[in-house]
Amino acid sequence: MAEHQDDILALEHLGKTFRVGFWGKKVQAVRDVSLTLKRGESLGYLGPNGSGKTTSIKCILSLIQPTVGKIRLFGEDPSNASARARVGYLPEAPYFYDYLKPTEVLDYVGKLYGLDAATRKKRIPYLLDRLGLSNALDRELRGFSKGMLQRVGIAQSLLSDPDLLIYDEPLSGLDPIGRKEVRELMADLRREGKSLFFSSHVLTDIETLCDAVCILDRGEVVAQGRLSDLLRMDKLESEALVELPIADLEAAKARLLALPGVEVMEELANVLRLRLPTDVVPGLTAAVVEIHATLRELSQRRESLEELFVQKAVHVSADGQRSPAAGKSA
Repeated sequence: MAEHQDDILALEHLGKTFRVGFWGKKVQAVRDVSLTLKRGESLGYLGPNGSGKTTSIKCILSLIQPTVGKIRLFGEDPSNASARARVGYLPEAPYFYDYLKPTEVLDYVGKLYGLDAATRKKRIPYLLDRLGLSNALDRELRGFSKGMLQRVGIAQSLLSDPDLLIYDEPLSGLDPIGRKEVRELMADLRREGKSLFFSSHVLTDIETLCDAVCILDRGEVVAQGRLSDLLRMDKLESEALVELPIADLEAAKARLLALPGVEVMEELANVLRLRLPTDVVPGLTAAVVEIHATLRELSQRRESLEELFVQKAVHVSADGQRSPAAGKSA
């Protein structure tokens, strides 16, 4: 893999093997992962539980050492202190001493980064206000919800004004309003020139925030690239959202499904989301008028990230059971 000056992060054939159990059985948590993240880009790191995401992140941060492969952080070895100082990190389940206040946590983290007192005094209230915690400055963390603790974790990751943010499930534990606010914050950080590398099970957030994705399954890359390339618009298929008349629901539904190639993607009460060949659209519109239904939406179909994820990273066993990545490593 050729290295470039604008490569913030580069993994080349990364692999990590653990020995587990009494007999020291080898388990490959990550195998042959290669990717690059360029300055100002955002990359979603996806996979079922146990696919190797957290293990990869720990290797990037030198919290554990890879078994094979090469990692470059700002062109340096990740063990380089100056390179690590340019990274803000949020683990999946951040833990803080619960007798501390958020200001005390951030002050301690600021000292670890080597920030002087004047900088800490300026940055800490600014970040806590930006994360919606300005009304909880003097409260001990033991009284914080999981979502509030997640915000403290995000605030500490931003304290040194890093160039790269590595987040492991940053939206975990947040209520819908909190998730929206953090998602907007991450979008703002992108606009400010930050590079983002994060994992999430909320695929709609990945589609909103990321330029590219890397999907793992059983420790291996099964799909990788820019979203604009992976989720191509299909000119031969369309999507329609149709509201059916409640008085004659089943007959109206049967009339639409009698059209060639029409499939139900989603059904909620008397509203259907349909997939159909684009050349069947005139027949659909005529049928909608005939059955006195309402065509709410009609658009060219694009594969969703969820569909790509299920196609690439979810397996079905012979008995029909869903079987995501094997193993316990994250």
